[in-house]
Amino acid sequence: MTRSTPAVACGIDFGTSNSAVGWHRPGASPLLPLEDGQPTMPSAIFFHEEDSTISYGRAALEDYLAGYEGRLMRAMKNLLGSSLIDGHTEIRGRGVPFRVLLTHFIAQLKARAEQAAGRAFTSVVMGRPAFFVDGDEAADQSAQDTLGEIAAAVGFEHIAFQYEPLAAAFDYESQIGREELVLVVDIGGGTSDFSLIRLGPKRAGQADRKQDILAHGGVHIGGGDFDRHLNLAAFMPLLGLGSKLRNGKDVPSTQYSNLASWHTINFAYTNKAQETLSYIRANAAERDKVELLLKLVKERAGHWLSLQVEKTKIELSDAPLARASLDRIAPGRMLDVTRPELDHATAPLIARIEDTVAALLRDATVGSAAIDTVFFTGGSSRVSCLRERIAALLPEARSVEGDLFGSIGAGLALDAARKFGY
Repeated sequence: MTRSTPAVACGIDFGTSNSAVGWHRPGASPLLPLEDGQPTMPSAIFFHEEDSTISYGRAALEDYLAGYEGRLMRAMKNLLGSSLIDGHTEIRGRGVPFRVLLTHFIAQLKARAEQAAGRAFTSVVMGRPAFFVDGDEAADQSAQDTLGEIAAAVGFEHIAFQYEPLAAAFDYESQIGREELVLVVDIGGGTSDFSLIRLGPKRAGQADRKQDILAHGGVHIGGGDFDRHLNLAAFMPLLGLGSKLRNGKDVPSTQYSNLASWHTINFAYTNKAQETLSYIRANAAERDKVELLLKLVKERAGHWLSLQVEKTKIELSDAPLARASLDRIAPGRMLDVTRPELDHATAPLIARIEDTVAALLRDATVGSAAIDTVFFTGGSSRVSCLRERIAALLPEARSVEGDLFGSIGAGLALDAARKFGY
């Protein structure tokens, strides 16, 4: 039955790279505009050093890239379930708990959604990955509890959770006219999640869909991990990773590792890290490479480099070659990266994702020929090698690409309407 009134609750897709808020409204897109009319907002905060200004989303990235002094935070969702969640980072000379940073961002999502909707939301369905943490049920539950506490802190009185791939499945279900057995492949910024579910118009109105779910699972690998591996394989060697000290030992790799992960980049700027860098500089056999590393750290350009890596990965989804500019630390210097280099760098990650999907299909005890559709969502689901490996597992299924950044938010909006009403 078609509803003529909007839902009373919203759905929030708090993503590692991008976030969205959905609100089910008859005759309108469920995704609310969050920034400059766009239905998604990068999960980023920039704290300006010179005043108390805080910018979010695209504005945060633009302020950082424009060279304003301050602290950029991105991929904050990765803190959930990790030991870092109870730690803090230095902002404007004082320690700020990571929980506070997450609260800042989710409060901003709520405020912008309410402004766009012209109403307050007191109920929400929060999206969550199949596993915040692999192989640790207690840590996984703790991560969900933390997210729930943050949702309550920003003003939500009624909070429910839904697995992100199931939310994407509900969005796809709203677009089909017949029953299908669908494998949802959601490759986000921090996790890869999968659901094998029966979908169809006659099933869509049911509140309880447990009997339709044949299998469900995931692995803590996402686009940020692809970026990290590509960064370490193709970019960081230019800055000295893998080179030697004059005594023949390897250059310490901790600084490179920190700089290659979005949520640890700022660790490369601490006083302790500076001491290590001074030692490397004094003892490096290839000082020209280490000088580029020092310049990167001095200018606090780690996030800039990660953006170049991410851009390279995205370009290689459509082209065999991508050219990255290193102008900020090496004027006029370019780096050519090929698709085979990306495939090689990410091969261990893609193998784990492939194994996870294969295990899910075995657990479901359904032959591959019975699966009608593979529904891809999440920005990193466009990685060519990944799609090829999953297609090889299900050669008879058709591939459908959803709204890579909006399917989950749209599905959460549908689920919020079912759970909390109109």
